[in-house]
This record gives sequence, structure tokens and C-alpha cells, in this order.
Amino acid sequence: MSKFRMRWIEFRNRRLGDPWFQRWAAGFWLTRGKARAEAQELFDLVAGFVASQILVAVIELGICERLVTNMVSVEELAGENKIPVESMRRLLRGAAALGLVEGVGKSYTLGAKGAALLGNPGVGAMVRHHRHFYADMADPVALLRRGGGGGALAGYWSYARREGAVSPGEVAGYSELMAASQPMVAEQVTAAYPLHQHRRLLDVGGGEGRFVRAVAAAAPWLDLAVFDLPAVAERARPILDAAGLERVQTHGGSFFEDTLPRGFDLITLVRILHDHDDGPALSLLRNIHAALPPGGTLLIAEPMASDDPSSVGDVYFGFYLLAMGQGRARTPGEIMALLAEAGFEKPRHIGTPLPLAAQIITSKKPVQPG
Repeated sequence: MSKFRMRWIEFRNRRLGDPWFQRWAAGFWLTRGKARAEAQELFDLVAGFVASQILVAVIELGICERLVTNMVSVEELAGENKIPVESMRRLLRGAAALGLVEGVGKSYTLGAKGAALLGNPGVGAMVRHHRHFYADMADPVALLRRGGGGGALAGYWSYARREGAVSPGEVAGYSELMAASQPMVAEQVTAAYPLHQHRRLLDVGGGEGRFVRAVAAAAPWLDLAVFDLPAVAERARPILDAAGLERVQTHGGSFFEDTLPRGFDLITLVRILHDHDDGPALSLLRNIHAALPPGGTLLIAEPMASDDPSSVGDVYFGFYLLAMGQGRARTPGEIMALLAEAGFEKPRHIGTPLPLAAQIITSKKPVQPG
């Protein structure tokens, strides 16, 4: 950072931290609008936890579903949910301020953000799942001091860090969460990446097969397979069969310890790499490198960190993975460095319509050994 910029930051902070300057800026016509906007942003930051809990209540009570086609009075909603009328009124006013609902007279209907929420069921699934995350973030200083993990979210993901067999019951919650939230990511990938150049695709860590189900619809010529823990693959088989995708192969095993299936010219990692620290992530990439044929492609799709310090994604994923106890969101450059260390070449960063949900990096196994 240049000395000029450092001096500017010091000057700015002295002024903004001065109560007299704050009062002056709020009253002076030239700075009044900016001062008020920044005051509102600061208040939104202070009150952010309340907004998140209003969202939880709206989702848990099914308010958006109830309002999708009807105008409903406060009294009706209160009675249906066994909540005092005044409490329901406060919830709806808060939800209206967030754009989830809209008030018309004494009744409410669905708001624009509420409609968008209904159109993305994976978001609702994540909000319900956040009860574990909220428990850890109730004392963020303790979370930071213990270096992450050790709380409710780490307990939820405990099977992912344990070697050996796990039961179907242990992976049920995770599998259901991924199945609900995966379609949004799959849509980004199929819209941004040209699948027509491949014949066979293996989705490593593919869960119940929601990603390959989306790929099967977008690229019906592809031979498809899913690789995940045996207990997860066991859950995936009947789900794929029920979707008419008996042709999709399922393979059970550990992507760290077991040899991956061969013969696939495209291997995908969808929201997998950022769940692991650099050492295990590199081991996984090397295992994939060994499984691909010369010239084969690895596609990584996940939310990625940004060099921009104002990235909201860094705020969320940084602390989520800290609470989880492993993994981190990486910049595209950091992912490419891991790929190079694992023996891949020709990395390519591909933007998506919704980069907050996922960005894409592809890389190839060299045709000639390096």
C-alpha cells in the first residue's frame, strides 16, 4: 500500500470517527445524502442477525408458500400458525421490510424476494440447515480462538473427516441438503460449459446424483456415473432409478484412498474442493489426475473467493468452513496453483450467470507425460 493511500485512510478514519464531523456531515446539504446512506448501511450491519432470523421464521412457517396465490390477513396467518396476532404482525412487517412479503391494506401477499426464494428451494434448505451454523456463530470469538471446528456444524459434518465405513443414516442429512441445493449449481454449469465435447462424465462426490440428473437432461448423449462414499452411493441408486436413469452408474468408495473408475474423459468436482484443506485437496486432485486419460478434463464448480475484500461470499463461506473445521474458499488463482502441483495443465476460468452460487475452472491432463 502506498504512503499516500495510507495517509488518506488515516485521515478518513479520523474524520469518520469524530462525532462532531458525523453531526456536521449529516446536516450539510452536500454530504447529507452520503452520510445518511452510510448510517443506514451501518445499521443494516448491526441488525443483520435479526433479518436472518426473520427469514428463518418465514421459511419454518411456510409463509411464502401460503401467500403464493392468495391475499391473507394477519389474523388468518396468526390463527393457522398458533401465534398471537401482534407477534404475527411484527413478523410480517419485518418480512415486508426485507421484500419477502408485501402488505396490501390489512392483508399480505408474496413479495419479489419471497417469490425468488420459492423458485430456489435449495436456499430454503440451506437456511434450515443454518441452525447448526447459528449455534457456532453465537460466540464467534470462541470459534476463532479454537481455530475453527469443535461445534455444532463440525458435528454435522463429522463423518466427512472420519476414515472407515459410515452408515446410510449418518449421511442422510448431508445427502438431502446437497440434493436440494445442487440443482442451482448444476444449472450454472450446464449453461456455461460446453458439454458436447465429451463422451463420458464421472461426478466425484456426486451425492444422490442431482448434478448428473441435470447433466442427463442437458446432454443426453453422455455416459454418466457418480462416485461417493458407499453409504451415499447406496442412497443414490434407487433415486436415479426412480428418475428413469438406470443407465447412470454408481460407484462407492473414498476419493482419497480408493482408485477412481477409469475411462471417463470428463471428471467433475461440484462443491467438493473447498470442503478440504490444501493437503487433502491436493491428494484428491492427484487421484483424479491418475484416473483421467491423457487429454482428459477436470471441471471444478464451486463458490470461489475473490481478491476483492468486499466480497460477501468471502464473509459467508470463510466463516462457514471455519465452523465446519476444514476447507476454505480459494481464489481461482489458488485453485489453479493446486491443479498445476497435481500435474494438470491449461487451466481455464469460466464465468457463470450466478457466480455467487458457483464459478468454473477446467484443466487438462497432459497428453504427453510432463
